[in-house]
Amino acid sequence: MPVTDVTTDPEALTMSLTAEFAAPVERLWEAFTDPQQLERFWGPPGWPATFTSFDFEPGGRATYYMTSPRGEKSGGSWEFLSIDEPRGFEVLDAFADESGTPIPDMPASRMVFSFESTDEGSRLRNVTHFTTADALEQVLAMGMVEGATMAMSQLDRVLEGLRAYAAGKGTQTEILDDTHVRITRLIEGPIDLVWRAHHEPELLKEWMLGPDGWSLVECEVAPAVGDKYRYVWEPGEGVEGERFGFDGETLLVDAPRRAVTTEHMTGTDFPSTLNDLNLYEEDGATLITILIEYPDAQTRDMVLATGMTEGMEASYARLEGVLAAV
Repeated sequence: MPVTDVTTDPEALTMSLTAEFAAPVERLWEAFTDPQQLERFWGPPGWPATFTSFDFEPGGRATYYMTSPRGEKSGGSWEFLSIDEPRGFEVLDAFADESGTPIPDMPASRMVFSFESTDEGSRLRNVTHFTTADALEQVLAMGMVEGATMAMSQLDRVLEGLRAYAAGKGTQTEILDDTHVRITRLIEGPIDLVWRAHHEPELLKEWMLGPDGWSLVECEVAPAVGDKYRYVWEPGEGVEGERFGFDGETLLVDAPRRAVTTEHMTGTDFPSTLNDLNLYEEDGATLITILIEYPDAQTRDMVLATGMTEGMEASYARLEGVLAAV
């Protein structure tokens, strides 16, 4: 976790975050001043950011919104107050409506981003200044500390590049909190093809086979919001086990980058999970990230104990073979 310290000072009306990175300060500066790179980490897991404008000069403005797995949007805007490349910049940060206009009734703050070189790489210091104690308390109650910490934890993969970050490491599972798990796997192949492999029945049946000796025999996909899907697996001849399946509904689609679905084990009273699939391509490879939301820690641990990570790795290894042949 790159974040080393987060503190709030009710008297000074500030929140300060410090994070360390194994990258030169020039690379850190680039990540914070290129909107396409900012989009990959500025929003916390499950709330990725989309920048709609980025006029990076004193007096210029940037506007963005973050989208939840269920499609809710939260907008924001920056007014650039000062820029000192590559040492830092300062913005007036505000909640914004759909047009990017600051919302008067929501708290605004002054954010100072400072970048400095270290023996190991670089350090980020981010100090947010509030105008009143009520404004500070309001954003803290909204989860600003937790959100900022989780957002900055995504920056390593941006600074390193996808191949250095994930190539050869297989399927990785990270427990983020009691109800959220993040799965990542780098796939050799372009994003459009990886997206197709997740949404076309003919391709799904070639790689999403389940345990050894099993096959995906029913595959009804849900390409649009509100559509219902259904997958059924069955064992081959001589393989023990009974048919099982999953069903759910598509909640959000942003092809070929993001799809959010519910997932429920067919024929059971187990609660559904929320599966947030995100794809990002770099240098001909695509990073698959799935953020899974469980109803509680007990359900999370029960699912992980089934060998989910190992099963997903077997499927993703098959997927790479399928993509190589397409």
